[in-house]
Order: sequence, then C-alpha cells, then structure tokens
Amino acid sequence: MISRRNAIVAAIAGLGPTRAAFAKKPSPVALFDTDNDGTVDLAEAKKAASDLFDKLDHDKDDTLDIKELQGRLSRKDLGAADPDNDKTLTKDEYLAVVEKRFKAADPDNDGTVSAAEFRTTSGQALARLLH
Repeated sequence: MISRRNAIVAAIAGLGPTRAAFAKKPSPVALFDTDNDGTVDLAEAKKAASDLFDKLDHDKDDTLDIKELQGRLSRKDLGAADPDNDKTLTKDEYLAVVEKRFKAADPDNDGTVSAAEFRTTSGQALARLLH
C-alpha cells in the first residue's frame, strides 16, 4: 500500500495518482439535501433526477434511451420502466423509476433516505438515478 505522502510525491513526478484520487466522493445527502436536514426526501430526489434527466437528454427529444442513460439502468430495468415499449423513458417514466427506487431505499418508511440508507444496495441504485 502506498502512503499518501509517497502517492503525492509520485503524482508530482508524474508516476502515480494525483491528489484528486484521494478526494472523497460527496455523499448523495451532501449533494441533494436542499433543506439541510441530513436526509434526502422524495421531492429532493425527484428534483435531482429531473435535473439529471435534462442533462442526459443530449438530443433534446425529451426522452432517454439506453445510451443516454449511461449505465444508470440495465436494459431489463429500462424495459420494465417503459410501459409504451418504445425503448426510451420520458421524464415522467424516469421519475416513476426514481420513486420506486426511493421507496426501496427507505426501508423504515420515514419518507427520507439517510446517508446510511444510501450506502445500501437499494440506496446506491437510487443514487445512480440522481447523479
């Protein structure tokens, strides 16, 4: 295991990871908790997902296909979330998936997802749809 000091020296010398490699990825709570209560509620999750949808919709056709989803959903999950079977998701269809994953990530049914809940498999699946 390389020490932080040695990694920085190696990075400066062009031999290894940069300091950014040590930067911690911010938690979804830190990114999307707009009311600063330490959790993400459904409205906050849907706002983040809506913003991401707009960002991912490169061709501006108001739908996301498997390529635009960039691995956030599998083909199977896309098919399950696509009631009209057109192989794309509208924003409403995308937000319906977000709501379903939100409920799965909120096992205590308190209407919020905490940092600990985001670390679960269900929480990580939700996080992929938010950023």
